[in-house]
Amino acid sequence: MRIGIVLSSAASAALTHTTIQLAHAALQRGHVVRILEPWDLEIDPRGRLRGRAHLFDEPASCEAIVAALHGRTAVRRNVEVDRFDVLLLRTNPIDLAVIGFAQLAQAAGVRVWNDPGALLRTSHKAWVATLEGVPRPRTIVTRSRATIECFASDCTAGIVIKPARSCGGKGVSVMRGRRRPRLDVAIDAAARAGDGYVVVQEYVPAAVFGEKRLLWLDGALVGGYLRQRAPGELRHNLKAGAVPMPSPLTEADHALAAALTPHLARDGVWFAGVDVIGGLVIEVNTLNPGGVYWSEQFSQPDIAPRLVQSLELAARPSLLPTRAS
Repeated sequence: MRIGIVLSSAASAALTHTTIQLAHAALQRGHVVRILEPWDLEIDPRGRLRGRAHLFDEPASCEAIVAALHGRTAVRRNVEVDRFDVLLLRTNPIDLAVIGFAQLAQAAGVRVWNDPGALLRTSHKAWVATLEGVPRPRTIVTRSRATIECFASDCTAGIVIKPARSCGGKGVSVMRGRRRPRLDVAIDAAARAGDGYVVVQEYVPAAVFGEKRLLWLDGALVGGYLRQRAPGELRHNLKAGAVPMPSPLTEADHALAAALTPHLARDGVWFAGVDVIGGLVIEVNTLNPGGVYWSEQFSQPDIAPRLVQSLELAARPSLLPTRAS
């Protein structure tokens, strides 16, 4: 099977990234991997979707894959993207050009995960706020300062303000008071970091115990771990200094997954990262879900091979005959 992966930047690839774990597992299972960056994609004079790819044909360690991407030492060649068996979209933040190219590949018969249409629907944090039957904090999504002030006045535990479309904890603030200047500053920071829309959630006091990342694959949980925020920090992002810790899956976790599954399945999501605090769903990451490395390190081995096996089942009709790339 030929697996294409579009990532945000080869230079930013890291050993702990789920993208690298997936590439490693695919190579171990005998598949070939073509890694592209957004600017590698193009349409040729014949109207075919092509790309300048990093080629990986033989099993390699995660360290070797990262080194080859950083040093650009892997063989590079133009490939026909619209003839891949599977194309994985692993860019964050969302790149509308990549979505457009992925839709062309999909129209040509390539299995694209997550579905590009699903990414447009679900990567905006407004989507989570609409899900019926999913336990979550009280939430609004708006551009109105008056709406935010009114909502904040009714949240005795405080509020979390964040961009409706962003990543890595950018533009996130936690407020426990109602002082107007601080609120305005937080709203402005969130609006600048995203598309102008702001998500405001009632603060969940259980955040002091950490935020759990659950890995959801095609209807079931396959792993999870806890992120404990750094001292003096209010965000649970690893990039903000949070510490990953083991956290086994519980009955409550599986119940949350059961509540989410109809929504994710309806919108064509294959793989998602679900962030949970105090039994409430805070966010659902479908754009570039991570967490495989830490989940495997702590308690759930072989998650990446399981993801690749899922890809094999999805792409089974196109596996034979194998096409040269």
